[in-house]
Amino acid sequence: MNRVTLIGNLGKDPEVRHFDNGTTKVSFSLATSERYQDKDNNWQETTEWHDIILWRNQAELALKILKKGMPIFLEGKLTHRTWQDAEGKNRRTTEVVGSQFRILEKRSTAGDGSSGLGTESGGTSATEGTDEGELPF
Repeated sequence: MNRVTLIGNLGKDPEVRHFDNGTTKVSFSLATSERYQDKDNNWQETTEWHDIILWRNQAELALKILKKGMPIFLEGKLTHRTWQDAEGKNRRTTEVVGSQFRILEKRSTAGDGSSGLGTESGGTSATEGTDEGELPF
């Protein structure tokens, strides 16, 4: 099963691309962070950046409501694609194609090592519409 679940903050506003057939694609970066204690008991934090792609209705909704810095919950699948750069070298990109997302509200941090993210905000969520019995991917 190819399933990815991420909780993080948007690194930039979604960028949109409209195709001739009417399809909409949105892309943005998502930062996820992890805190841990090192061998000297000092708190360390690492951040990973993920390239996110949303299509069609998800893309339209993201374009309307997502902004840089917003914390979100995102589910999707991991994809890889190959392409050639300007110098003709083959490159490989790993992306997460999102199937649904929810905006999370920020929680006040009390230095407890928590992520600072709370529950979903006002029920704002986006789930790709599917017919009954049909999987969303």
